[in-house]
Amino acid sequence: MKKKYYVNLGSMEISQIKYDNNHEFTIYATDEEIRMLRQRFDGMHTADREAYWRAHVPLRPYHNDQSNDEYDTGITEAYRMIYELGDKGTKQHIDDIGILKDNHM
Repeated sequence: MKKKYYVNLGSMEISQIKYDNNHEFTIYATDEEIRMLRQRFDGMHTADREAYWRAHVPLRPYHNDQSNDEYDTGITEAYRMIYELGDKGTKQHIDDIGILKDNHM
């Protein structure tokens, strides 16, 4: 059974309770879909942390870094999943920012 959730991609927050600024996106998802979205967020967090440490190694250029590629892939997959599960306003917002335009469903 799908439930209503509020998602803030910046803070990687998923909540059934709307408060402060946690409602960047509104989605309707099953428990399994929420687990999958949480896994994507966790992967993004790990890749971001690895990119931070890579930034302190001056001999390794940004454009040749697997952790940056993993973060970029993770955020695109998260946006795609949020789009698929999102309400009309969520889909419109994602369409407006154009994040999925090159690989839209």
